[in-house]
Amino acid sequence: SAPSIPNLLSLRGAGRGRGRGRGDRSDLSGPETRPSHDATIQGTDTDAAVSRLSAVELSYLADPFAQLFVQGPPTRRLPIINRGTYTRTTAIDMLVDRFLATTNPDEPRQIVSLGAGTDTRCLRLFTSPASTHRNIIYHEIDFPAIMARKQAIISSTPSLRALLTTPTPIAQTAWQCHSLTGGSSSSNNTLTLHGQDLRTLTPSSPALPGYHPTAPTLLLSECCLCYLEPSTAASLLTHFTTSHPPSSTPTPTSTPPPAVGLIIYEPISPHDAFGRTMVSNLAARGIRMPTLEAYPTPADQERRLRAAGFDEARCRTVDAIWEGWVGEGEKERVDLLEGGLDEVEEWRLLAGHYVVVWGWRGGGGMDLDV
Repeated sequence: SAPSIPNLLSLRGAGRGRGRGRGDRSDLSGPETRPSHDATIQGTDTDAAVSRLSAVELSYLADPFAQLFVQGPPTRRLPIINRGTYTRTTAIDMLVDRFLATTNPDEPRQIVSLGAGTDTRCLRLFTSPASTHRNIIYHEIDFPAIMARKQAIISSTPSLRALLTTPTPIAQTAWQCHSLTGGSSSSNNTLTLHGQDLRTLTPSSPALPGYHPTAPTLLLSECCLCYLEPSTAASLLTHFTTSHPPSSTPTPTSTPPPAVGLIIYEPISPHDAFGRTMVSNLAARGIRMPTLEAYPTPADQERRLRAAGFDEARCRTVDAIWEGWVGEGEKERVDLLEGGLDEVEEWRLLAGHYVVVWGWRGGGGMDLDV
């Protein structure tokens, strides 16, 4: 459901690599450079949609909505990219399902996708038959132009109009629609599209339209926070976590605070040979990832989440997720899709430079038995 691992093709010398970003992901200090950098990062969403569709067309993933966000015929990506898209998408899906399984499906639960772009996870959740996929308040945040384009696609696409009500303005650059389908006849799922610069969300900012501060909430960042300065990214997270303050001195009669979780996908290890090449190629395209320097190891990523107020934090490389979270039968199925992966060592090197890190506070937790 989101883009392929960033920058692989440029590392291979094919000149088509990408620094993944799905919306507002930059925080350059100079106002003259910020608009062009923003446009560069926003533009990678097209490649993200193409990479997602490649994995779908080859049966790595099941996503009937992928084609709706790609103009023109499908473009086939390299097997190593398709496997990266599959592995990261599968891992985040598992963690999202864990969040929904450990919160009460009879009460509202909230998912906030930072820099959502053309991501289709919300649509897949809303059409899933799973009994826990109901009472979901889904928020997607990205630049106003990107969210306006997405709401226009929803409004003008008959297959999506059969799944969602027409997006209705609830603020100047925010639209809300309701699910018309799902595993339950009363799924009560809503999607709100927020056209907003993520950098403007600080601890003192007003809550987003339609945001429920008392609902268990999961934040998603798939190569989004990595384009912000660490202090800006921390401020953005605090905007949401302060809406769910921890109970400092619980009593037998006190109401526990709602659970809040976070899932991040982004690169690590910028200082070895592969990492230096990755950073150099990104820089050549005018893209920088400040958190890559600030949190270069899995341990740094876990400490980052604990510093943000999460009680528990876990981190796995994409390579470790493929080895430990994907069953042997599923590995065999995926390997056979394109006749096996010839570049096994390259895959391990690449996938070892990207992580999924997740943390939580309160509720039943989001740990996976791995």
